[in-house]
Amino acid sequence: MLDDTLKTQLQQYMGLLRQPLRLIASLDDSAASQEMRGLLDDIVAAGNGKISLDADGTDARRPSFVIAREGQDHGVRFAGLPLGHEFESLVLALLWTGGHPPKVSQETIDSIKAIDGTFAFEVYMSLSCHNCPDVVQALALMAILNPNISTTVIEGGTFQQEVEQRQVMAVPMVFQAGEMFDSGRMSLEQIVARLDTSATQREAAKIAAKDAFDVLVVGGGPAGAAAAIYSARKGIRTGVAAERFGGQVLDTMSIENFISVPHTEGPKLAAALEQHVREYEVDIMNLQRARKLVPAGSDGLVEVQLENGASLKSKTVILSTGARWRQMNVPGEDQYRNKGVAYCPHCDGPLFKGKRVAVIGGGNSGVEAAIDLAGIVSHVTVFEFDSQLRADQVLQAKLHSLPNVKVILNAQTTEVLGDGQKVNGLVYTDRTGGDSHRVELEGIFVQIGLLPNTEWLKGTVELSNRGEILIDDRGQTNVPGVFAAGDCTTVPYKQIIIAMGAGSTAALSAFDHLIRSSAPAVATAVAETA
Repeated sequence: MLDDTLKTQLQQYMGLLRQPLRLIASLDDSAASQEMRGLLDDIVAAGNGKISLDADGTDARRPSFVIAREGQDHGVRFAGLPLGHEFESLVLALLWTGGHPPKVSQETIDSIKAIDGTFAFEVYMSLSCHNCPDVVQALALMAILNPNISTTVIEGGTFQQEVEQRQVMAVPMVFQAGEMFDSGRMSLEQIVARLDTSATQREAAKIAAKDAFDVLVVGGGPAGAAAAIYSARKGIRTGVAAERFGGQVLDTMSIENFISVPHTEGPKLAAALEQHVREYEVDIMNLQRARKLVPAGSDGLVEVQLENGASLKSKTVILSTGARWRQMNVPGEDQYRNKGVAYCPHCDGPLFKGKRVAVIGGGNSGVEAAIDLAGIVSHVTVFEFDSQLRADQVLQAKLHSLPNVKVILNAQTTEVLGDGQKVNGLVYTDRTGGDSHRVELEGIFVQIGLLPNTEWLKGTVELSNRGEILIDDRGQTNVPGVFAAGDCTTVPYKQIIIAMGAGSTAALSAFDHLIRSSAPAVATAVAETA
């Protein structure tokens, strides 16, 4: 089942097992079950006697298998083949069940073990989804650490009928006890906080007790990470308050323009950024959403108030809150989000196999999405507001070469249509003639650019008419001691490498501000020489 390279890697990992494992498989005569049996045989072979296989499982989902400790019959269940992006999740589930310690703080482990109540999670994923592994691995670890939590990981392509019955139209999607729990990317800490109701209060109290920083970075994307590193290297007290470390990079599938790295994926880059920051004495406060910025008063400290009620103070602040996908803001979009309206073609595209879909937007992201989707769905219609596509010419040439793609220019989407349960069409207006048209389809992928995460700064920091933070060439805002960097600012060209450079500039400017503001006052009287 696995190629020689993966077999070698798997054997190396299985050498880390501290206790024997048992795989309990529920199979039938299908081709998918035969593939799963091949995968399980490879795992057993890689275990060097530490892994056994029981092929007499009785679970209704076939093919599926449970990873359990020897002598037990419960554990993490995988329904469908956990390959592609989920191969790492499979390996980690094997290691964690076999006693290898997870790279998670002891505080988080204790919180998981202390969760009260019984929880039965089902998480739907696709093998091409780069957001799914975080959720799969989080829920798998929780099931391994807490016997009152069970987790089943379901590959949507294998269980297509089940996906349609439960109207799973976006991944990752999580159900708990048969009811919708959440969808989209979630970290382990976010899920634990949902289940442990006192976690937010404990974290707020801990943050409120912190001393003032020299530099406080708000945001943990490429700009924030660079700012934190450059600040910490100066030997000054540095903190990072981030809603999720990695920011929008976590939602980026392919990165090909990062100098010296021919190709990488967003989650890998985000993990590398966090690892680099943690090499320095930086106080990282994750899952923290900023609510208000208060300029420095008589104490010379800028205050950042957080949604959880706590606040942080610092001599300087660097704003790097990034941006998010822009929405169409038309009737029906909110109602049918994750029910046919999607924003990630890589994650959710496989759920629309053989169906008709639309892509809203003709820039690089929109055309790339259409090209990717064309290989999965039956037909793609690209709707572009302008009179011409704005994507790079090489992408346009590829798009026009595809037989199942149609491009409609001068098209303003005005409404998302549905049957109350899922999308079944959209309405657009021809901007040249003013006529309204209805298009029958089953999925809409929105790719119309970014919106800066700056609403919380209105009335404090000067913003452009597009909501971007106005900065000078040093990253300085109109508020003394407050700097900004990255996609939330007026800097042109929203690129990862540019955000990193801007974050570094802001950090150096903040350090320069600290030096100048802390320098002794120059005497105003100068003794005259004879």
